[in-house]
Amino acid sequence: MKPVDHAWRVLQARAEAQLRGDFADRVVRSSRGPQPETWQHLQAVAAARLRPGFAARVLRAARQIPGVPSLLDQFALCAVTALLCVVAVVFVHSRGVRNESERNLAGWEQLADDIQEIDQF
Repeated sequence: MKPVDHAWRVLQARAEAQLRGDFADRVVRSSRGPQPETWQHLQAVAAARLRPGFAARVLRAARQIPGVPSLLDQFALCAVTALLCVVAVVFVHSRGVRNESERNLAGWEQLADDIQEIDQF
């Protein structure tokens, strides 16, 4: 098995043969992502800008926030939301069925009236 760098070089050579200019080099370089040295440099810069104990202070402050919902609170909210959705669906359905029944009944009454008129002649 050939090393990864060799495979990248072969891929880059084939891409350069088919595309113009430095396009292939830019695409292959961006697909590989930042080098490990770049990540180490970014981590060092970020660490230099943060005071010691920053993560512990953030976690401690987050735990002391009042009113943070617990798992039980979230479950209760989900249950209430589901119940409201079911009630809304039942209400809309029953209202639609009632309106449809009233329209059908009115149509049948009109038909019955028309039949009685014809029957009287």
